Amino acid sequence: MSATPVLPDRPQRKRPLGWIIAAAVVVVAIIVAVVVVAVRGGGSDQAGAAGSGSDRKAQTVTIGVADKALPYWNTYTALAKQRLNVTVKLTNFADYSLPNPALKDGQVDINQFQHIQYLANYNVTAKDDLQPIGSTAVYPLPLYATKYDEVSAIPEGAKVAIPNDAINEARALLVLQSAKLIELRDGGSAFSTTDDIASHKVDVQPLDASQTANALQQGSVAAAVVNNNFATAAGLPASDKVFTDDPSSSSAAPYVNVFAVRNEDKDNTTYRDLVELFQDSAVQKDFTKDYPDAVARDEKASTLQDELATVERDAKAAAE
Repeated sequence: MSATPVLPDRPQRKRPLGWIIAAAVVVVAIIVAVVVVAVRGGGSDQAGAAGSGSDRKAQTVTIGVADKALPYWNTYTALAKQRLNVTVKLTNFADYSLPNPALKDGQVDINQFQHIQYLANYNVTAKDDLQPIGSTAVYPLPLYATKYDEVSAIPEGAKVAIPNDAINEARALLVLQSAKLIELRDGGSAFSTTDDIASHKVDVQPLDASQTANALQQGSVAAAVVNNNFATAAGLPASDKVFTDDPSSSSAAPYVNVFAVRNEDKDNTTYRDLVELFQDSAVQKDFTKDYPDAVARDEKASTLQDELATVERDAKAAAE
């Protein structure tokens, strides 16, 4: 590399050249500092989230669900790995009676399949203390019919299937009452059973929740109250809905679906972060595609736990 020429009659230019070199060094140092900050902090929210994930200790968390095959879980698990460095393993349960005992026994770390009412009933009957730490949505509970376009067309004496577990049965009975197919004593409650039916236009048939859609599709019942995930799995079209309750009403608070953990894990930071991640816009976008009728809810853990305590007190009172 050739040397920079120096004019002999103007030696004073050597000093400015030194300043220029010094200034260049400062500029380079600033650029390097900016690049380092950008790499560590991220040039965007997405990059920052990815960087923060790589800085965390790798963990594996198992979540029990009832709809593992739906695409929104792919988005969720990918973001959990990218942003939190958590490998989420999903364990699918077709039977609603299994996820809570599996959580209690440590087969899964978290479950996400139930609303507060269902969780309260489980805690009371099993003498357990599982706790909600985050919410997902309130799902409407629809009445489906394949041969009839409206509730009034369902003939008198027709068989109507409802879920037979204690909590979904009560809610389904309230749906049928709102649809004017039955009347419940004293207006019914969240703890009503078929024994509380005071009068009826239809013959109510309690079945396992996983079988209500099958009974309708096979023609053994004229209509059926079908939980959202079972309706989706069975491919029941929205056009077959003839009635539904209102998931956005204040009375729907006990039916907010939640992430639940063992009581000793309710303050676990990783689990709380996973719950918060569910509210990410990318997850919510896909969740809405999979469950277009769901009403999203983002409730504080303390609010959910207070609601659970209230419903548990009501459940104990109803059992007395």
